[in-house]
Amino acid sequence: MLFSQLIKSLKEGDGGFLKYEVSNDIEIHSGGSVEKANANNISFLESGSYLTQSLNKSEAGSILLPNNPELISLANEKGLNWATFENPRLAFAECLDLLNPRDKPISGVHPTAVIGENVDIGLDVSIGPRVCIGDNCHIDSGTIIHPGVVIYEKVLIGSNCELHANCVIHRQSSLGENCVIHSNSVIGSEGFGFIPTEKGWRKMPQTGLVRIENDVEIGCGSTVDRPAVGETVIGAGTKIDNLVQIGHGVTTGRGCAMASQVGIAGGAKLGDGVILAGQVGVGNRVSVGNRVIASSKCGIHADVSSDNVVSGFPAMSNKLWLRCSANFKKLPEIAKAIKELSRQNID
Repeated sequence: MLFSQLIKSLKEGDGGFLKYEVSNDIEIHSGGSVEKANANNISFLESGSYLTQSLNKSEAGSILLPNNPELISLANEKGLNWATFENPRLAFAECLDLLNPRDKPISGVHPTAVIGENVDIGLDVSIGPRVCIGDNCHIDSGTIIHPGVVIYEKVLIGSNCELHANCVIHRQSSLGENCVIHSNSVIGSEGFGFIPTEKGWRKMPQTGLVRIENDVEIGCGSTVDRPAVGETVIGAGTKIDNLVQIGHGVTTGRGCAMASQVGIAGGAKLGDGVILAGQVGVGNRVSVGNRVIASSKCGIHADVSSDNVVSGFPAMSNKLWLRCSANFKKLPEIAKAIKELSRQNID
């Protein structure tokens, strides 16, 4: 696709351009990073330091820029095609979609798929090889189910979902519209519920269900457990990375984001827009307010009110954590000084 065609196609979308200039209307084959792009790649720069140096070294033939006069002048000096955007990263994402159109599988049921009784399948649904669907399920229109997916009985799947190879959806779980479940994830597995007795651990039956709201994406190898009673709920628009554990009875708000290896214990509640970085742990029945940000490896064992940034183990204000961490390497000297003072007081 020519650079001019690519940019004009963004005009009506979220990545709509502010202005652009074509010095050499070359064919764009794909996207590329600023450091590694070639003449037939399109790349982007956004806010941050070293933008001028990055652009000066780039071999990209076309570049998406913020509305920065210095960068525009440099792009002109280098003879680059350029376009400016309020959000170059978003525009770059739109370009990648246009340059890499997906081939949607042909609708229909593969002959090796096993479909249970009373399964309601909507229009334009694609069910791949060796898929297994239990009784009394409903799959709405436009959904794609890739090879090896297992769907237990009484599962509800909304329209335009995509279930990648070998994921498992347990009984009575429900997915809203436009959800993506990546490979080897498990939705609705049994919560970890056991009662200690004199004879050992007695299993608590996990009779609840999992409800995934609209526009949720769950990465590879993640699990969302069902509770003993009631629901585990993942709020609309939430994005979950690979290898995340969501415990039984957890409720998340809308638009949350969780990076890899996050673990949320049973009964915890997350508000809207919560961001949990990698390896964050949230304790049993803890409440995390709206728009809280937790930095990586943070351990949240007590409630956190809205609009806070927390770090450390146990979690504390990020500003306090930074002050504490700056002194960690000084602890041996501080301990030595305290011993000296104690000795002087004794003498």
